[in-house]
Amino acid sequence: MGKISRDNILFYLEAILKTSKDAVTAVDKTGRVVYWNEAAENTYQIKSNEIIGKNIENYFQMKDIKLYEILKDKQPIFDVYHQPRPDKHILISSSPVFDSDGNLIGAISVDRDITATVKLNDKLSVTNSKLQDLKQQVINQAKNLPFSSIKGSSKIINQIKASAIKVATTDATVLILGESGVGKELFAQAIHESSSRKRKPFVPINCGAIPSPLFESEFFGYEKGSFTGAEKGGKAGKLEEANGGTLFLDELGTMPLDIQVKFLRTLQEGEIYRVGGTKAIKVDIRVIAATNSMLEKMVEKGEFREDLYYRLNVVPLHIPSLQERLEDVPELVNLFIEEFSIKYQKEIQFQTNDIIEIFSSYHWPGNIRELRNFVERLVVMTDDAVLQASDILNMLPQRVKKTTFVNTPITIQDEISLIEKERIKKALENTQGNKTLAAKELGFSRVTLYKKITKYGL
Repeated sequence: MGKISRDNILFYLEAILKTSKDAVTAVDKTGRVVYWNEAAENTYQIKSNEIIGKNIENYFQMKDIKLYEILKDKQPIFDVYHQPRPDKHILISSSPVFDSDGNLIGAISVDRDITATVKLNDKLSVTNSKLQDLKQQVINQAKNLPFSSIKGSSKIINQIKASAIKVATTDATVLILGESGVGKELFAQAIHESSSRKRKPFVPINCGAIPSPLFESEFFGYEKGSFTGAEKGGKAGKLEEANGGTLFLDELGTMPLDIQVKFLRTLQEGEIYRVGGTKAIKVDIRVIAATNSMLEKMVEKGEFREDLYYRLNVVPLHIPSLQERLEDVPELVNLFIEEFSIKYQKEIQFQTNDIIEIFSSYHWPGNIRELRNFVERLVVMTDDAVLQASDILNMLPQRVKKTTFVNTPITIQDEISLIEKERIKKALENTQGNKTLAAKELGFSRVTLYKKITKYGL
């Protein structure tokens, strides 16, 4: 590769200085500006034809002029942070300039504008701080009373919590009733953790998840050699695991009838026999059962033992569906958004009225479980920091959209506004944000479109 001729070096240097994104300033030994590139114009908002030929101190305070220090000390500096004004952040590298005889003829400064980087870093710091605050809130809540995990402040949920807190201090058997997804296991755990058995095991067992042929061995355990495939040393069942603690029976209505007979005996005698065993094993357990079935009707049909039903139905707790406590939806939505903002390291905000109106107008057949899963999906899928009503409407399944506003006192104008907002958002997406094309597609003028974009926060 050939060397650049001395005649062309100046042209190359001039091109480099012009295209540099760093502000380049050159002064003579008196402080008079002899060079000021385009980046310097943009950084300091001073035109080159205005400042060249004039002393730099006419435009900046002496304490802010690093070039004078260089002229005085004749030593270079590198990446020195400087803030010439509140909204500007600069890294300065500066060096004295000497002629061929070693005489000082001036100084040059290269200033890198890092304002955008500093602002981004500040924003990230604020975001991280908020996330840490949210995380700490969750940790603090977990350390509080066990029932603090059950959210909601409606009258109906407060009444149920009060009853659960009262029964938790006793050893009474509890039968929790409620639809799927209302939080029956949360109540069971809270009762256990508030009881005198809290330092002993809490053993949950889903009766519907165990195949009937395996139920007895899973429930009561088995001795070695009791059946083909049995572990050599035998195995303790769920009842033994729960000894001293709490056994939580979920989906109680699916427990096989033959197991119900043996379980009733366990409750009466306080002992079990493993499958293949002849030795009685004492167990001390508290039972909390839960079901979404109508056990009374099952008893009438002979599908559930009457004596076991009355044995378990000492203190019934009916957990309301989310439809029965819609006033708790705002609190639950906020809770889940905070939870998943921490989990996925996102800072999500939302327009309260629009969002809550949509959430509260749907009947949520899957109850809190469905609501929680839906909020998680929203947080995962949204690309914006601000969650809007249109984001939810886009993500709701068709069956939800059809029922969303059935029982909601929403005006026709409100419905029209929601539809219009959705159409504008879709048009902007179709035109890649080109407002002229979007306005044409919608049949609006550009002025009207801008007004509506502002109105709907798009």
